[in-house]
Amino acid sequence: MNKDIPPLRAYVIDTRTGQVGQVVSSEGTLVRLRARASGPTWDCPADALQTTTLRAYLRARISDANARRRD
Repeated sequence: MNKDIPPLRAYVIDTRTGQVGQVVSSEGTLVRLRARASGPTWDCPADALQTTTLRAYLRARISDANARRRD
């Protein structure tokens, strides 16, 4: 695995859009991200990813929990 690509299930920020996503796969330099709460996936170049801060990670996890509770 490329050291620049975060591990599977890690939460990252797509710096092009500011969206928080979870790493679901990678191929070459592209990383497939899934929106919070099992939303749609999108591809992002590895160099456009930023690891999340603890605050952003917890915010994403709380959003996931709230979305699951509403279902």
